[in-house]
Amino acid sequence: MAQQERSARTRAAILRAGAEVFAELGFAGASVSKITRRANLTLGALYFHFESKEHLAREIVRAQPELVMSPAAAGLQGAVDITLEWATRLTQDPLLLAGARLVMDQEYFVRSEEGDSYRQWAGVILPFLHEAHENGELRPEVDVLTLAQLMVNASTGAQMNSQLDSGRRDLPDRIRQMWSLLLPLIATEECAGRVMEALGRREGDSPTIDGNQA
Repeated sequence: MAQQERSARTRAAILRAGAEVFAELGFAGASVSKITRRANLTLGALYFHFESKEHLAREIVRAQPELVMSPAAAGLQGAVDITLEWATRLTQDPLLLAGARLVMDQEYFVRSEEGDSYRQWAGVILPFLHEAHENGELRPEVDVLTLAQLMVNASTGAQMNSQLDSGRRDLPDRIRQMWSLLLPLIATEECAGRVMEALGRREGDSPTIDGNQA
């Protein structure tokens, strides 16, 4: 049991060190030697748990959804909440930061049969959107798969621009702004009003765009 615990701690240390190095240097700039130095471990310890730098990067990307707590809310509110949870935790969790940095480098380490992080995150949001559709929260013409893909693409773009503008400090605000514009277009009037009200409560005031109330 003690050996298993040590092995688990070593693996966690490698994942965290790898995430920190990937977040700082990207996939190309990271190396196994830099990662093991950051973790204060040997190359042998890393290769015991991960056969290559590519394998480590794949594991970090694969674990992304597990790092975001599933919201208590269901349907469209749940979809909104999980994107805001991701945006809020991104600046605090090195594994999520690494995922944000690695998203543009996936061609170097993600196998096509495994699927990339875009499809992975769409799969996280889809159950909430299906539930919203079944509950009559979405407008009849809204296709849930297309909407899930749109949300992932928009959130990815928001975090990239937020990184350039503020080091991602304003990412939660950008996600709230995105939803405040999108909700009236995709949701029934009653549902849009309810979710918009929740957005305002979470912010402490109505979401703003360029300093003006949405």
